Amino acid sequence: MPTETGAAHRILVVDDEPDITGLVAYHLAKEGYRVTTAANGTDALRSAREERPDLVVLDLMLPGLSGYDILAELRRREETREVGVILLTARKEEPDRVKGLTLGADDYLAKPFSPKELVLRVAAILRRLAAPAVASGGRLAAGPITLDRGAHRVTVGGKEIELTATEFRLLDRLIERRDRVLSRTQLLESVWRAQPDIQTRTVDMHVQRLRSKLGDAGEWIETVRAVGYRFREPSPPPPPPPASTRRSRRSRRSRS
Repeated sequence: MPTETGAAHRILVVDDEPDITGLVAYHLAKEGYRVTTAANGTDALRSAREERPDLVVLDLMLPGLSGYDILAELRRREETREVGVILLTARKEEPDRVKGLTLGADDYLAKPFSPKELVLRVAAILRRLAAPAVASGGRLAAGPITLDRGAHRVTVGGKEIELTATEFRLLDRLIERRDRVLSRTQLLESVWRAQPDIQTRTVDMHVQRLRSKLGDAGEWIETVRAVGYRFREPSPPPPPPPASTRRSRRSRRSRS
C-alpha cells in the first residue's frame, strides 16, 4: 500500500541497465513515490529540469555524460542545487565514494544492493531535506542545537555555550549545509575566507574543540573519511543481542 509520505515525492532513477532501473522503480513506486526514469545523462538532466524531482537515484557509469558530470551539473544549477542524490553504483573504491561525496551526493550505495535498504535511505534523505534548519529571526535549529545569528548565541538543550567567533562561523556553516559533505578546503574558504596561512589541520583542531563544547550534541558533526565533515543526526546505537544469545556466549566461555 502506498504511503502518504511517498505519495508527495518525485524520484528520478538514472541507470542504463533496464533490469536495475525496473527493480529500483518498482520498489520505490510500491512505497508510493512518483517515479520517472532516464537511461543517459542528457535525458536525466532534462527530466531533472522539467520534472523537478525531490531526489535522484544516480548511477555513475553511464554512456556519454558520467554520473559525476550529472551530479556536478545538478549542484551547479539553481533549480536543482538542493535536490537529494543517492549514488547507486558498482564502483566501490574509496576514491569513487570520496569524489561523489565531495561533488555533493547525499549518500552512496554499492551494487549489489538491498532494495529495502535503498528505500529506507531514500526516506531518510527526504525526511532530512524536509526538516528546515532555518527558523524565523535568523535562527538555525538542528536537534538539541539552536544557533541565533542575530544574538550571536548558541544553546544546546536550552543551555547557552560559549564559542569563539571562528567556532560560531564553523557551526553556522555546518548546520546551514546540513546533510551535505563539506570538504576541508570548502570550510577554509567559507569560514576562514581561505587565508593563505591557514592549514587544513586547523579545521580538524577547531572541529575537535567545537565537538567538545557541544558535549553529546557534538556527535552531530560527522567525520567523512578523506573528505571533510557533515552535520547530520547521528545513527542510533545497534540494539543489544537477545538475552538468549548472551547466555549462550557466557555458556561457551565457561566451558572453554
